[in-house]
Amino acid sequence: MKLGEHPVWRCAHLTGQAMLDGIERQRGQLFLWLPVFFALGIGAWFQLGGEPGWGSYLWVTLVALGAVWRLRGCLRAGDSRQSPVWIALLCVTCAFLNTGLRAHLVAEPVLGFRYYGAVEGRIVGIDRSASDVPRLTLDQVVLENVSPARTPTRVRVSLHGDQHWMTPEPGLRVTLTANIAPPEGPIEPGGFDFQRMAWFDGLGAVGYTRTPVLRAQSQIDPSPTLWLHRARIALSRYIRAQIDGQAGAFAAAILSGDRSGILEPTEVALRGANLSHLLAISGLHMGLLTGAVFTSLRLLLNLIPPLALRINTKKTAAAGALGVGFFYLALSGWNVATERAFVMVAVMFCAILLDRRAISLRAVAIAALIILIWRPEVLGEPGFQMSFAATTALVFIFAQLRDFGVMRHLPRLLAVPLTVILSSAIAGLATAPVAAAHFNRIADFGLLANIVAVPVMGTVIMPCAVLAALLAPLGLSWIAFGIMTPALSWILAVAGFVSGIDGAVTHVAQPPAQVLPLIALGAIFTVLWVGRARQLGVIVMMAGFVLWARAERPDVLISPDGRLVGVLGTKGRALSKPTGQGFAAQNWLENDGDGAPQTAANARPALVHKTGEVRFALNGIRFAQVSGRNAQQRAAALCAQVDVVILALEAAAPGPCLWLDSDALSRLGALSVSQDGSGVRIITAREWSGARMWNTASWQPWRAIATIHKPTAPQDGLLSGLLGGVAHAQEGRVPQILQDRPIRMDLAYLLSQP
Repeated sequence: MKLGEHPVWRCAHLTGQAMLDGIERQRGQLFLWLPVFFALGIGAWFQLGGEPGWGSYLWVTLVALGAVWRLRGCLRAGDSRQSPVWIALLCVTCAFLNTGLRAHLVAEPVLGFRYYGAVEGRIVGIDRSASDVPRLTLDQVVLENVSPARTPTRVRVSLHGDQHWMTPEPGLRVTLTANIAPPEGPIEPGGFDFQRMAWFDGLGAVGYTRTPVLRAQSQIDPSPTLWLHRARIALSRYIRAQIDGQAGAFAAAILSGDRSGILEPTEVALRGANLSHLLAISGLHMGLLTGAVFTSLRLLLNLIPPLALRINTKKTAAAGALGVGFFYLALSGWNVATERAFVMVAVMFCAILLDRRAISLRAVAIAALIILIWRPEVLGEPGFQMSFAATTALVFIFAQLRDFGVMRHLPRLLAVPLTVILSSAIAGLATAPVAAAHFNRIADFGLLANIVAVPVMGTVIMPCAVLAALLAPLGLSWIAFGIMTPALSWILAVAGFVSGIDGAVTHVAQPPAQVLPLIALGAIFTVLWVGRARQLGVIVMMAGFVLWARAERPDVLISPDGRLVGVLGTKGRALSKPTGQGFAAQNWLENDGDGAPQTAANARPALVHKTGEVRFALNGIRFAQVSGRNAQQRAAALCAQVDVVILALEAAAPGPCLWLDSDALSRLGALSVSQDGSGVRIITAREWSGARMWNTASWQPWRAIATIHKPTAPQDGLLSGLLGGVAHAQEGRVPQILQDRPIRMDLAYLLSQP
């Protein structure tokens, strides 16, 4: 039988032809898929288990060149059926290479140890930390007795205690005594990776100070970028001087981007009502502001007959609104959310200038493609995902309603409120899975809050902001702020009322890593594909939700420093400490879908508490966490009684137990432990994240990229690398417990890495 006649070959051939026929029917829609395939290439780069070497980049480059060669051949031969396949492959490979290039271009030194001492630097950022205290970002950093080559380019320090000695100003050089350390990795395997975010933000160390921050120089750096930052702070202070209380802080946040005045209770209320998106200068703010400018400018030009008869007022107003949007972007600090919003409105206004449809899926695709090329790391951020999910859903649904003529036959007085309600509902449904996956909560009454609050933003607050800017040179901005104040108070009152309703927030567990990509790809396929096959997208989405519903959380979680342990029991996760390690505790409980406070979780019965000691057992394996005075001696005595000892100190293993001291945990990161057959399986955060440049302390941008491969399957039984590196570094012998109750640990080789 010839190869071409083999049933398997014929089936593959027919399947391929069917796929090409389906692609052929997508003519006119194929451009919309470019950012999708570009995102696949970015995701592939971030999902690598180790840093790709130059050889890997060379192979990807060769594949890209091969795709270009095949595409050129298809175009020459007039074969339009296969060209989309090669364009898709080219997008994936180019995105992979672009992401690697971006990661190397932003590389800056990362502090390799904990540091306590004098820190000097220039203020380039002022905001508030998660613990609701002021926080400074410094560049041009100088650390005592640390060489410039090892000194981070940027450091972020939270200010605790009395800091009335000095008012922070962008460009001001300050000195302080701080406790700083390298950015920490995930607080659990698969959790939010702050190290990766800090790498792309250029942060080489984070920490805190409890001593006063003092001026190191009297003069302020006059550079243009810092001038804009100072203008933003000055605008924020001006607004807060015109509007008192949290209403003024809220106005400063939405108009200038300065959120340092927003207190934690206000932020919690906005989050519980699903109105926290109003704080970030994003698509809503940029769209409302530029829309107000566009409408006002066009109306003003139309009222002047000599101008209206000689120029295209629509295009002139679009150019003016685009300029205002760019200035707003610069003034607000060039943050990612505002950049994304500006790109989207810029595409819209450029479409007006080019006589194209301003609002379309093509405009959304162009904006997504520009952002992913410029900053590929934003793909995994909730702001990017929620913004484009809401925009895509709104454009698609309203296009369908327009094509079917649904809104055309409604009375205008009914169409306007219905559009507002429908827009809020569509955006809320589109962003709900993303918000639930990233923030582990669903605001059950968020639709109600948005319906009564968002229209006030568009009809009162943003037009008043434009009016205030026009009246400010005349000293009459107080008129606009006076009109704006009740509207701001209304939004805060709505947030407080809605978030205070019983059952206003439903907590949900963290989904597996593959859930959001499945839901996103299914939704995109449903929206973009032409033909009956789009129903497959719904099936893919449902598969993602089913995986989410069946997700299981780890039985035990151990923090990266070993100071906190959480054990999942019948009443939820029990925590080893009632206070302290609050960031890890809060995130563990939220990822479990548990809204209990840390003190309540500590009182749960899954742990046995003794003075300076916490014990628990899982599947026959006995664990003990030791802390407090004489912790090392007591842990050494426990090593003969239990199977695993967790100690937040560095000490040699004294006996036949698995010894997880601070040295081992610093290399492994946070641990999760789950039941596995007759024993337990331990997964490390380092295993999950892989050995990447942002979590490898010895990595330097000028050195060759180290290639560390991730095993494709977990290693069963004895792992001599782990036990030799942690439990028995001196003796190298096998603990007896592993012969009786197997403990599985993947990526044990990480302990042997420098």
